[in-house]
Amino acid sequence: MRRRRTIPTKQMAFLAAIALPLSTAAAGYAAAPGEPAPARALHRLYTPPAGTGPYHQVTRLVRHGDRGAAAGLLEMVRTPHAVWFGDESPGEVEQLVRETTRRAVRRGHVPVLALYNTPGRDCGSYSAGGAQGTAEYREWIDAVARGIGNRRALIVLEPDSLALLPSDCGRAGGETAGRDEPAADVSEEEPNGAPDGGDALEGDAFDSRLFGAEAGAGVLGGVIARAEAQAEAHSRARAARAEAEAKARAGAQPTTHGGRRAEAPADIDPVTDLPEEAHADTPDEAHADAPVNTPPGRPTDNSAGNPAEKPIGDATGTPVGTPREASALPPTELRARNAARYTELNYAVDTLEPLPGTKVYLDAGHSAWHPVSSIVRRLLQAGVDHATGFAINVSHYQTDEDNAWYGRLISSCLAYVADGGNPAECPDQRWPRLRAERWLEVNVLNEPDEMKHFITDTSRNGRGPWTPRAGSHADPQSWCNPPGRGLGMRPTTRTGDPLQDAALWVKTPGESDGQCLRGTTGPHDPERGMVDPEAGEWFPEQALELVRFAQPSL
Repeated sequence: MRRRRTIPTKQMAFLAAIALPLSTAAAGYAAAPGEPAPARALHRLYTPPAGTGPYHQVTRLVRHGDRGAAAGLLEMVRTPHAVWFGDESPGEVEQLVRETTRRAVRRGHVPVLALYNTPGRDCGSYSAGGAQGTAEYREWIDAVARGIGNRRALIVLEPDSLALLPSDCGRAGGETAGRDEPAADVSEEEPNGAPDGGDALEGDAFDSRLFGAEAGAGVLGGVIARAEAQAEAHSRARAARAEAEAKARAGAQPTTHGGRRAEAPADIDPVTDLPEEAHADTPDEAHADAPVNTPPGRPTDNSAGNPAEKPIGDATGTPVGTPREASALPPTELRARNAARYTELNYAVDTLEPLPGTKVYLDAGHSAWHPVSSIVRRLLQAGVDHATGFAINVSHYQTDEDNAWYGRLISSCLAYVADGGNPAECPDQRWPRLRAERWLEVNVLNEPDEMKHFITDTSRNGRGPWTPRAGSHADPQSWCNPPGRGLGMRPTTRTGDPLQDAALWVKTPGESDGQCLRGTTGPHDPERGMVDPEAGEWFPEQALELVRFAQPSL
């Protein structure tokens, strides 16, 4: 994820001509694999306008005669996916959220909003940014709530915020991760026409013009040529900047990996190397001085955050700087930082979930990261009792089967703890399946509507996670632009699982996870032999892979 980018004014005419027809033609919820398409979907997901990247790529593919790939990319951008918000001012985010939800309502669709603005996010790595402290974050969440109003929205709240607590930053044996923010949406105003006074092309009419013999000519010809020239110049400038930054970073690469979920360090497996009876976690994992089933006190005002949050900047106004290794900080400061994170998430849940049309899902990592008891403790402290549920696999690649099992185990453990149980007793994802099933049959008797539900991100998990060749890289960064991945299950609420509310495309497929170096000084990605685009920017090579290896196919 990266900061929201401003689209240059000169490109707005181009976007007005081609973005609207594709977004309005987007399909709604699809049926789950093996399930007939419903005659009438109960809800339809919103598809936000895309940036220039995919349309430039489609035009180039058509000009080179690869119409099949171009059609696949068009289908991908037409598929509903989340709208990401982060780094905007309260005034800006209120306006953007209001316009997004209003547009969705006009079309009879439901938007998925990914909120990514927690202080100290991504340990200050690739996706660094966010609010400057607790008080600022509360103000930002209040603005999001005003923007939503009474309209419907599914909210994926702060990806990585729980699976990557402040105390995880730089911790030996702890995963590090982050989240890419998709490129900024095009103008939130409904375009009324194409440039030069032409009419905007709708649906099949646009496809016909684009794929016809004169593709790129006529109304769009000059605009496309100018936009492509600008994109080419921007690409050259970005590569030069990346090379300069990589040289400046040489010899001082951070141990955190933003922009995407990280794999576990080679010497420690976050699941199998933990004792079965008591899953240890980060230094203040369960707030040892507080019961695990009692979340921290919910704020009742917008007073300043914890003074111990000084490195994040809430109490002093000091901006976030170069991240420090969490292991070098005293335990009291680590506890203070984690406590601030929990306070912020509780505030967001208590502000957004009560809105009449919203459902809030907290971050729960993915099945190859934290054991169940660990993430359950974190969810409880973050206020999951007051949320609809939790989100797993956001921007990652775990399979649908693994996601469904991990989600069931977390939901069951939450129910077990709510009935007075200890999360350390819950089965986790490394247990033999039969053993875990038997434990659930005996200890969790709740009906699904009495349990916390979950959503999964299936935007890039069609072929599951990437397994690098043994010894191929000093740090494989398997979360970072892994090669040969494919689109996964289409967004749907008809999952066939009473605990899984939806499979969603939370991460925008086709956008880069960051400039992956895999343990080298860069600037090239040694796996791909090129400089990867910055986090959140369009990655043409990866976009084509996702289309070609999609499961199910487009």
